[in-house]
Amino acid sequence: MKIEQIYTDCLAQGAYYIVSNGEAAIIDPLRETQPYIERLQKDNVTLKYIFETHFHADFVSGHVDLSKKTGAKIVYGPTANPDFEAIIAKDEQVFEIGNIKIKVLHTPGHTMESSTFLLIDENAKETAIFSGDTLFLGDVGRPDLAQKAAGMTQEDLAGLLYDSLKNKIMPLADDTVVYPAHGAGSACGKNMQKETVDTLGNQKKTNYALNQPNKEAFIKAVTDGLLPAPAYFGMNVAMNKNGFDNFDKVLNNGLKALSANEFEEIAENSEALILDTRSAADFTKGFIPQSINIGLNGDFAPWVGALVKDVRQPILLVADKGNEKEVVTRLSRVGFDNILGHLENGFETWKGSGKAIDMINRISAEQLDSEYFEDIKILDVRKENEFEAEHVENAYSRPLAYINDWINDLDSKEHFYIHCAGGYRSMMAASILQAHGYHNFSEVEGGFNAISKTDIPKTDFVCPSKKMIL
Repeated sequence: MKIEQIYTDCLAQGAYYIVSNGEAAIIDPLRETQPYIERLQKDNVTLKYIFETHFHADFVSGHVDLSKKTGAKIVYGPTANPDFEAIIAKDEQVFEIGNIKIKVLHTPGHTMESSTFLLIDENAKETAIFSGDTLFLGDVGRPDLAQKAAGMTQEDLAGLLYDSLKNKIMPLADDTVVYPAHGAGSACGKNMQKETVDTLGNQKKTNYALNQPNKEAFIKAVTDGLLPAPAYFGMNVAMNKNGFDNFDKVLNNGLKALSANEFEEIAENSEALILDTRSAADFTKGFIPQSINIGLNGDFAPWVGALVKDVRQPILLVADKGNEKEVVTRLSRVGFDNILGHLENGFETWKGSGKAIDMINRISAEQLDSEYFEDIKILDVRKENEFEAEHVENAYSRPLAYINDWINDLDSKEHFYIHCAGGYRSMMAASILQAHGYHNFSEVEGGFNAISKTDIPKTDFVCPSKKMIL
C-alpha cells in the first residue's frame, strides 16, 4: 500500500493518491489531471475510484475530467446530488481498492454531504482518515458556507459538525493518521496548524475544537470570529456540483498569444480585466493602464478569487515569459476559465510597441520616515489580526480583502500612503486604486517589515493568534 499526499501550497490544499495491488484511488484531486495520469502510468495501476469529501468551495476539483479520462467512478457521501454520474455512497459503505478498503463515514456539518474516508489496511486495521473539511489540524471546517443550501443557520450546522466529530471521529484510535483537505492559509478554517499530517490522538490533545466541554461551547467556539467567505466560493461549489469546461480547453484558450495591437483591441472592445501577474517590483516600474497586479509568486489564486469575485469575468493576461501555463492552471483551479489570451512575450512587447504605460509611486520606508508627520494618513491593508498585533500609530486598518467596500470612502484630493507586511498585497491595492482613478498616494516598498526598522512611531507589539502572511 502507498499513500501520497499531493500538497499544493498556493491553495493550502491536500489531494491524496492511494495505491494497493494494481488499483488506485484519488481523493479530492485538483483541476489539472495530467499529474495524476502520470502517477498512474508510472505505477502501472488502474484508477478505480475518485473520492470527493464534499462539494469544495475554495477550488474546482478535477473529478469530472479525471473520470472521463480514466473511467474511474466518482464517489460522494450521502445526500450529494451532482449533475453528473457518480456513486452516492451510504453511510459506512465500504469500497475495495486492491487489498485495502475505504469506509465512508458521513460527517455533515461543514456541508451536508461532507464525508470522511476511513482507510482500512491489508491487515484489517483502521489506519487513517481523509477528513476533508470536517477535521483540520488545529481546527474544524467552518459551518457557515452551506447555510443557504441546507436551509439552516451556521449554529445548526455547527451542531451537526459536533455530532459528526463526537460520534464518528473521536471514537477512532489515537494512532489513526489524519489527512486533511487543507492546511494553514486556507480560508476554510481560522486556526489551522502549519503541519499537514498528524495523529488523531495529538489532535484530541491540541485542537481547540475537540476540547470544548459540551455542544454549546463547541458551537460558540467554532462560529466565533469567522470572516466573511470570499465571493467566489459559491461559484466554485456550483462548478463542482454541476460540472465545468474541460481543463485542456481552458488551457488552450489561455495560451493564445496576442500581439500588442490584438491585446489592445480586445481590451478596448470587451469588458476584460487586464491581470498582470508579474512581481510587485516589476509592476511598479511600468504596466498597461487599468491593469490589476496580483503576483504569481504568492497566494495568487485565492487573491484573484477574493478581489475579482466573479469567475465568469473575461481576463487578459500579462505574465513573465514562460509562466503563462502556470498562470492559466492556477486560475482554473479556482474557476476562472474565461481567459481570452495573454500578451505575447509579456510586458516587454507592450513597452516595445510604444503604447502608453502607467506607473505606481513606490517609496522606501526610509522616505516614509522622512515624510512622516503627526497627521499623516497611512492605510494598512494587512489583515485585522496583523494590524492588531502592531501597527503605525494613527494608521487606518483597511484590509485588502475588503477594498471594494472602502475604496469609495477615500478622498482623491488627499495624499495618503499604503502598506502591507512586505509589499505583495499593497501593490495589489495600489493597482486597484489607480485603476479606479486614484493617483495621489504612495505605496511603501517592503511594507511593515521595513517600516518596523525605522523610527516611525508604532504601537506596542501584541502576540498575534496567527502567523503573518506576506
